[in-house]
Amino acid sequence: MLFLLAPAAAQAPPSQASPAQAQALLAQADEVLEEMSQITGLPIKGPLKKLVLSRAEIRKYLEESLREEYTPEEIHTQEAELKAFGLVSAEFDLAKFLIAFYTEQAAGAYDAHRKTMFIADWPPPEMQRLVLAHELTHALQDQNFDLLRFLHGAKEDDDATNARQAVMEGHATAAMMQNLIGETDLGALPSLQPMMAGVINQQFTEFPAFSNAPYFFRLEALFPYVQGMGFIQTGLQHGGWKELRTLFLTPPSATKEIFEPDVYFEGKALPKISLPRPPALNGQTELRVLSENIFGELGYNALLGQFISENEAKAVASGWLADRFILYEAKAPSRFALISRTRWASAETALAFFRDYHTILAHKYPELSPDKRSGIDLFIGSTANGQVILLRKGDECLWAEGVPLDKADAMLSWLQSL
Repeated sequence: MLFLLAPAAAQAPPSQASPAQAQALLAQADEVLEEMSQITGLPIKGPLKKLVLSRAEIRKYLEESLREEYTPEEIHTQEAELKAFGLVSAEFDLAKFLIAFYTEQAAGAYDAHRKTMFIADWPPPEMQRLVLAHELTHALQDQNFDLLRFLHGAKEDDDATNARQAVMEGHATAAMMQNLIGETDLGALPSLQPMMAGVINQQFTEFPAFSNAPYFFRLEALFPYVQGMGFIQTGLQHGGWKELRTLFLTPPSATKEIFEPDVYFEGKALPKISLPRPPALNGQTELRVLSENIFGELGYNALLGQFISENEAKAVASGWLADRFILYEAKAPSRFALISRTRWASAETALAFFRDYHTILAHKYPELSPDKRSGIDLFIGSTANGQVILLRKGDECLWAEGVPLDKADAMLSWLQSL
């Protein structure tokens, strides 16, 4: 999906293309598909189904697609994770938000499920070509690499999935830019990432759902396009467009590789850490394990940016090396137990994150009351949701939230033993 970047197009009244106009759009799509195949080096492997739709039809299609993409349980799990990390309120409705967030900007879409290019009939010609260049690159990606298999290839790892999405969207955005600038070598230009970020942020102020969304959502929505394109620009310096197919065959496994392309292109290994389920919560009938996942550099960048500042997020999150978390859901609405383990580039970075997360805990739990055992590398506190334990060990930070009072000592001992 490509978001509109032009307010004038977004504000234009709905229109219905005449048969002649629709035919011209279909012919333009065929022309642009050939251009994108030449740019990317991805061959056209078969005919492409194309439909011209009105604004109302595009919105209906997107609403249906969002409901098809995620099961109610997946939506519930993602919503619970956001609430547990304090990124949204207890009353937040993720499904409703996503429909508003993604349908207010869309100007066309390639559907990998239906193998169909949906062409919006209202954007002006200069915007229409940009949208087609981006979305038809997705069609080529799908014909050559099977986008659904690619995107779902790391389904149990949210950070790896976000990295794959950045490859997909960054590749399409870079191809769109290459189509726009003509013969100039995109890989030889200075990074266009800052310019792209500025343009998108400025234009998106015209969209209420985007402008009013928490920082977390805005960063994660733009990341695949902005940082993703920067990643692809670096990739172009390592062999040009045809060599980028390697990114789809051996994709990055973490968003850190998108933020810092040299980590991927120089083959630098990232550590892995384990997080077993804590014995202290075994047998707790009021809790059930809802998810086990990886937040990643993108997640911590967004978390610190929303609660602390963007500058602090850039300074600390870049030191992320590995993490895992386990989320337990209580029977009471919007009550959770969250267990997390993180590793950082140095003990100093881990200490900086420890201090930042202490600040975040104070935001999440206004009633937070510290325990006398708290010190430089350990914080223990009481909240209405249970005990909180935050611990730094060398280059690691570990914590537990929502721990039953009678299990707090056992949880502390277990965290210290990891």
